[in-house]
Amino acid sequence: MRKILTQDEIDALFTSAQKGATSASSHPKKKIKKCDLGKSSALTADQVRIVTYLHESLARRLGNSLGAYLRVGFEMNLVSAEQITYSEYLSRLPELTYLASLHIMPIDARAAIQADLSLVFPIVDLVLGGSGADPIEPRDLTEIEEQIFETVVGLIARDLHITWAPVLELDIQFEQRQQLAQAQSLMLSTEKTLCLSFEIRLSEARGTISLVFPAVVANALLRKLSVQWSFASRIPSRESRRRIRERLLGSRFDVQLNLPPSSLSIRDLVALEPGRVLVLPKRAQEPVHLSVSNKPMFLAYPVRQGTQKGARVDRRLSLIAQEKDSQ
Repeated sequence: MRKILTQDEIDALFTSAQKGATSASSHPKKKIKKCDLGKSSALTADQVRIVTYLHESLARRLGNSLGAYLRVGFEMNLVSAEQITYSEYLSRLPELTYLASLHIMPIDARAAIQADLSLVFPIVDLVLGGSGADPIEPRDLTEIEEQIFETVVGLIARDLHITWAPVLELDIQFEQRQQLAQAQSLMLSTEKTLCLSFEIRLSEARGTISLVFPAVVANALLRKLSVQWSFASRIPSRESRRRIRERLLGSRFDVQLNLPPSSLSIRDLVALEPGRVLVLPKRAQEPVHLSVSNKPMFLAYPVRQGTQKGARVDRRLSLIAQEKDSQ
């Protein structure tokens, strides 16, 4: 039998439906954030820190080696370490610049190195015996100037290999200079690269040198650095430090009380015989060395009580004095 609702029942259904709609609208809305997929593989703060630390040492090494090669003051500092696409890297390059490729084995990949011409010309001038301060009109390099600067690029590749060797063993060699149109084929335009920029100060010249590495090299380097950094950043617990300290306190070392090294003539040594007194350049009132494992650590005076012999420690030797005495 069909049921006919009364007016009160209809009003009750309508009221409950309104309450349901109000409760549904009272739920907090979900926050939607924009996602830039182009930056999804950007370096993290930890990766930037460890990459910066590694290549700051490269900058110091190159500053010393290139300064010695050119026989001038050569200052090099890391400006930035970032992950960008190869097309973005190429778009930042000036029209007139020095650009070359580096061959990386055994990965069989290619990286790129770029140097401002404001640096290249003074460096070439210094190699040829000039002062490196003569102004030069903006122009491209000649073949002879290219060959001279290739030596500098070879030094950069060598120091880069030395800096990376404890982390990632790769053979990095200069390949050839690249024109901007040719350089576009070194890597894919959308490939994520690791770009390192260095600021150079050389006598009166200023400029930048940049290195860009393909994803296969950058990812391998970052993986190795992350593993080494995670091990290096581990802090031993208080209990493990206590156990190590207890073991060290129970360790035994040979201790000797002896005179410090003295220079004697061969004549004095040849003339030694039983009963002869050998005069050393040392006063009897002065302290002698108390050595631990054959290393002088303290200055002490010999003492005796009955048949027991010992040493009264006067003071600890400084590290510089220890090194001189050990030599």
